[in-house]
Formats: sequence, structure tokens, C-alpha cells
Amino acid sequence: MSLLQNGRDYGWLAIFGMLSVIVVWITSTFLRRLRLRTKSHLEAAQGHELYFQTMAEAVPEIIWTADPDGTDDYFNQKCFDYTGLTLEELKGSGWTVIVHPDDLDLCAEKWKNALRTGDAYEVQYRLRAKDGSYRWFLGRANPIRSAEGEIVKWFGTCTDIESQKQSQQILEEQILERTTQLADLNTRLQEEMIEKDFARNELDRQNERMMGQLRDRTQRATMLAKMGELLQSCINRDEVFAAALGYAPKIFPVLRGAIALLDASHSVAEVIGAWSDCQLPFAVFEPSSCWALRTGHPHLVVEGDSTAPCAHAEGVKNTYLCIPILAQGETLGILHLQATAEVPQLEPDDLSIKTTFAGQVGLSIANIRLREALRTQSVRDALTGLYNRRYLEEVLEREVRRAARAAQSLGILMIDLDHFKSFNDTYGHDAGDAVLRETAQFLVKGIRAEDFVCRLVVENFVVILPTADIEASRGRAERLRLKMREVTVMHLGKSLGMVTISVGVASFPQHGMSPKELMAAADAALYEAKRGGRDQVAVASLKVAAEEPGIPDAASSAAGWS
Repeated sequence: MSLLQNGRDYGWLAIFGMLSVIVVWITSTFLRRLRLRTKSHLEAAQGHELYFQTMAEAVPEIIWTADPDGTDDYFNQKCFDYTGLTLEELKGSGWTVIVHPDDLDLCAEKWKNALRTGDAYEVQYRLRAKDGSYRWFLGRANPIRSAEGEIVKWFGTCTDIESQKQSQQILEEQILERTTQLADLNTRLQEEMIEKDFARNELDRQNERMMGQLRDRTQRATMLAKMGELLQSCINRDEVFAAALGYAPKIFPVLRGAIALLDASHSVAEVIGAWSDCQLPFAVFEPSSCWALRTGHPHLVVEGDSTAPCAHAEGVKNTYLCIPILAQGETLGILHLQATAEVPQLEPDDLSIKTTFAGQVGLSIANIRLREALRTQSVRDALTGLYNRRYLEEVLEREVRRAARAAQSLGILMIDLDHFKSFNDTYGHDAGDAVLRETAQFLVKGIRAEDFVCRLVVENFVVILPTADIEASRGRAERLRLKMREVTVMHLGKSLGMVTISVGVASFPQHGMSPKELMAAADAALYEAKRGGRDQVAVASLKVAAEEPGIPDAASSAAGWS
């Protein structure tokens, strides 16, 4: 048994020994093949690197490579020969020292952008040679990617483009020279065209200026004609002044001005209005202060000229013109015009328009004066200056309507001189006229500003008292009667004695609702005063006012009272 057991143990040992030999042989064979394969790869890689270096050195350009992060790790011999630097000096960012300072920021910016985006890199810049000179190069770099698309290397070249740059510069200089020649020729042509255009434009401007002046004169002439039409329709001086001052800035838009008129005695001139902020130092001045008023002709004072300035325009520095306002041979005032800082001169061609303007204003004022004179003659009594019967009818009609609208009273006083016919026969008509004039002045002084005094006929007068009731009217009549006794009338140096009056009083609406009714009531009251002994005041009764609505014949009543 022991022999058998030992035999079995030796058998297993032999088997294990054979297995160990086999494992060792397999392992050694694998390692030998692995060493052969690794050696083959290494030799292949060395061969590829040698091939790359051989090719890089054969290319007539600077060749360089960089890691994915942009760190330079290889430059060919061309780079060392040109820059005079070593690989250690160029590695990393050492290459920046050979880039021209003016080009460095652009190169660095584009290189950072390429590293960030993975795009190709291209830029032109100047590199410094070992002798210190600079030449232009075209730098390019492309990323080398793995099968997974990741950048494993950057491959770049620097190509010398100095000759191309010089050729380009020469070409640019030639182009610039030719362009300059063409520009000079073009400039001469443009100058000729400009001269022709200037001449044509100047002619056009002259024509346009003439047309503008013609249009302006036509427009102002039209405005002047419209003003003339308006002035013909004016019924008083205020309307004339308003129309003239309203049209003046439209007819003379670039001028300031004013209108001054002489008073009735021609002793002073007064500025009645101005436009465009015209400033005159004196609102009232003597006619001798204006050369236009003294000579009767337009007077121009140019800015800075002290030959013959107008005293009424003392302190006015701008050019000014004074034109006399004439009408029917009479000087009425002046039209004063001033230039402005924007338009410092007065056009002499416009003198006709200015004189026409002044003439129209003068003619309108003269017409108003004539109309007022005719109006005064038509409504005023020639002897006493009081309003006449015609005006009495107008104003009484108006005041009755006004009192009715306002629900107010209106007093009527009918006054008659006592025994005037006998007085007239005794002392003569001249003395009688003196009494009438003195009585008229007394009545005007004895009434309010809003009251009206009218001469009806001969010695018969009527006083209208707006807003006065019957008591106020009676009181006013009584005061007039008493004061009249104190009036002394002188004729030919002699006193004509005491003059007395009789007064009839009526009031709206108690004694009538119409002018005829009120006049009839006042006439009846006056008749009662005369019949009662004269030199007294009588108030109309309501019965009389109702029974006699018609207006009396004042002439027949006055004849009966005398």
C-alpha cells in the first residue's frame, strides 16, 4: 500500500511539473511577442517623428506645433535661423518677444479666440529677425483632432510675405498716385463745375431775390390796399389808429414803428401807438423836435450819423426814418420807423410804400375830422354849442331804451327863460344871444358828466338825467333855478340884470314809456310853472301824462310861455 501510495504521489508531481513548464513557456512566449510588438510600435513612432521632422525642415517656412492649451513645443530650424533664438527661449509664450509691438495685441487676441473656439488661426504680423529688422509673415494654425474630435495638437506655419507686402505697397503707392492725379483732375473739374454752379446759383439767387422782393412788394401793396379800404369805413379816430397799428407790422414786418399826431393847436405831438416794441424816449414832444415836421419831407437818420438827428428820438441807436403825415396840405403828425439789429438798413425802394401808408393814415384822419365837424354841426347848436333838437331825439330814444332794459329811472327837465321875448326886445338880439350863451354854459356846469343838455328852440332847453328818479330830478331842477338867479350876464360892459328860469319835470316810467310821452309830460309841467307865475319848478302829473301822449310843438309852446 505504501508503495502504491508513493507511486501515485510521484505521478501527480510529474503532472504539476509539466504544467509549470507549459505556463512558463506560454508566459515567456507572450512577453517576447509583446516586446517585439512594442519595439515595432516604438520604431514606427520614431520613424513617423523622424519623417515629420524631416518634412518640417525641408519646408521653406517656419513650422511650429503647440499643445491643445496653446503651449508651443516645437519649432523647425528655419525659425531658429531667422530669429536667432533657441527652442527653450521660444517655448510657451516666448514667441511674443519677436512679434512687432504694434501687431502683438492683434496676434494674441486672435490666438486666444482660436484656442477658445477651436477654429483655424490666421493673421498677418511682423517678426523680428536676429539682426533686429522686421519682415511681414502670414501666420496660420489648424487644430489636429483625435477620432473623438478632441484637439490633440496645433500645427502652425509662418510664411514670409515681405515681398508681397512690398509689391502691394508699391501697387498701393501707384494706385494712390494715380488716384491723386485723378482726384486733382476731378477737383479741377469740380472747381469749374462749382464756379459754373456758383454763377448759375448766384443768378438764380438774384432772380429769386428779385422775385421775392416783387412778391413782397405785391403782398405789402395788397395789404396797403386792404388797409385803405378799411380806413375808408372807419367812423372815428380810434378805429383809424387801431386799423393803422394793426396793419403796420404786416406791411413792415422787419421794422419797428410808431405814429405821432399833432394836437389841434399844432403845439405838441403825441405818440398815439406803436408796434414791434418800438421805443421812443418821449411820448409827447414839440414839433420842432422832428426834422420831418419842420421840413415837411421824410427825414432819414443812419445809424452812427450825428449830422441831423431828431430830438424826439434821442437815444435811438438804430437807423430810423420820420415821414410827415399830410392831408390836404396840412401836417397832421409823423410816421416813425426804426430798423432792427436783424435788418439794420432801411431799403430806399420801400419809401413809396411808407409814404403811401402815411398818406392813407393822414387822409383817413382828415376825413374823420371833417366828418366829426359835420357831425358836430348837425347835432350842435351854433350859438350855444349845446346839442340841438335832432340830437335830443336820438339820445332820448337811446336813454329810454337803456332805462327800460335796466329797469332804471330817467329824468327830463324842460327849462325856459322867463320873459325872454320882452328882454330881447328891450336890449336887442345881441344881448339876447349873450344871455343864451351864458345860460348854456351855466347848465353844462350844473349837471353831471353823464347828463345831456340840449337847446330845443330859442330860449327853451331840455336836460336829460339818466338813472335819476322823480325826486332827484325835481331837486336838480330846483338847484338850477336857484343858482340861475345868481348868474350875472354882461353885455358891452353892462350887467343885463337877473335872469330867471321856469322848469317842468317828468320822469320815466311814471310819466311815460316813450320819448314823446315824457316830452309831453315835461312840456305840460313847464306850462304849469309858467302859468303859476314863472321862476319856479313844476312836476308833471300822472293825469296830464296820460291825457297828452304826443310830443308838443316846442316852438308854439315857447311862444305862448314868453
